[in-house]
Amino acid sequence: MSETYIIAGLGNPGAEYRMTRHNAGFMVAEDLATRWSEKWKFEKKFRSDMHSEAVRFPGKKILLCRPQTYMNRSGLAVGLISRFYQVPVERILVIVDDADLELGKRRLKPEGRTGGHRGLESVENALGTRKYARLRLGIGRENQGQSGFESYVLGRFKNDETDALDHMIARAADQVECWLELGMEKAMNRYNGSD
Repeated sequence: MSETYIIAGLGNPGAEYRMTRHNAGFMVAEDLATRWSEKWKFEKKFRSDMHSEAVRFPGKKILLCRPQTYMNRSGLAVGLISRFYQVPVERILVIVDDADLELGKRRLKPEGRTGGHRGLESVENALGTRKYARLRLGIGRENQGQSGFESYVLGRFKNDETDALDHMIARAADQVECWLELGMEKAMNRYNGSD
């Protein structure tokens, strides 16, 4: 019998948010879907774009999702999926942007605090624990006050950041696959940081 895993790339739905900094999690999920030759299907009961992969990782069924609840309510979707499929928290991975990491850096951890990230706060509230894996993607931070922070994370990447962004997304997808195949420790040791 296969074990079920959830990989949730967080972001905001809609064309106006595509390629914005806050949607880095969506970008990694999209990269994985392309690698796995899967198409997204909106699942109303989970409020998510989803597909499953049960071939590439023997003994594992992967539920890849992009919550369509908007970032600050991502936990609603993750909670619905995890309860329906009875997925334990140690088999849930959430992928998010992190403005406190410089562009290109990746940081996978088996658990941790939210760091003020509202998407992670929502997931923590829905799951009732912070003991789920998270992969943080560095989007950088410009010198602006709190009032300018929202417009920064909802802004698009600059043209001169495209190469670093593309590399980070591809390496983050590699890291997710390593986590699925070889576990947390190897995925952290091989891919955390920037390269």
